[in-house]
Amino acid sequence: MLQAGNAPHKAYIGLMTYFLLLFFVAISPFAFFSWRKRRRVETLLNTPLSSLENDMVDEAVPIVRKLPPELRAKLDGKIKLFIDQVEFYRGEDLDITEEMMLSIAAQACLLVLGRDIWYDNLRSVIIYPGAFKSRTQSHSGYVVTEQETVRLGESWSHGRVVLSWQHSQQGAADAHDGHNVVFHEFAHQIDDLTGTTNGVPLLSEGQSFAEWERVFLAAYDTHVKRVQHGHKTVLDAYGATAHEEFFAVAVEMFFERPEALRADLPEVYDQLAMLFELDPVNW
Repeated sequence: MLQAGNAPHKAYIGLMTYFLLLFFVAISPFAFFSWRKRRRVETLLNTPLSSLENDMVDEAVPIVRKLPPELRAKLDGKIKLFIDQVEFYRGEDLDITEEMMLSIAAQACLLVLGRDIWYDNLRSVIIYPGAFKSRTQSHSGYVVTEQETVRLGESWSHGRVVLSWQHSQQGAADAHDGHNVVFHEFAHQIDDLTGTTNGVPLLSEGQSFAEWERVFLAAYDTHVKRVQHGHKTVLDAYGATAHEEFFAVAVEMFFERPEALRADLPEVYDQLAMLFELDPVNW
């Protein structure tokens, strides 16, 4: 009876062992792929730029010259990872050069330099020689209206950024005018990491959503009123069009004119410093 009683138990164990083996065989390729991907990311993040690449970045994006050495070393690896991940495509008749890729990558990576967040969904950057036409649709009930507008940049939720090289180059070359189309469009990409582009990005650990909301809503309302009355504002007037645009133009100022932003909107500056875990005033 003892032997007969053990037979079903042994059969059960054997069956479970068989299914476990099948399970591990099935997942092993995925586990290996995941491991290999992590190793590649780690390798790229620890790979410095060559001296030639460094020279090109310094020339194209002078703001990086102000970075503390530890941040500059970190930037190198993120640029390497960005260029490895993203496909660059030309819009119209434009030859994509290494300088263009390094310039755009360096600017985009400044926004993720202080945190471990990343452009996980980003797959492509399309570069036009200059301003480009974009067709948009608006819906009102059953009525669909198409409109063609001229743009300097666009950020898409499904992993695409479109840029004017002329304005990307100009924005990078003048690091103190508060206008940078690459910062602007990649601020939208960061904003979209929550799944919605609405001016409330994925906040830093410990950062208060209630405080972010209080500061940015008040600053946005004040900005809109100033713009409507024709008053001079520290932020570009375009920031009055929507909450997400206010966030994007604030990011431009945070990196390019941090002293002016902190002087005029200290709470906005503090929130962005917590968000990016960076303090460009002290660079």
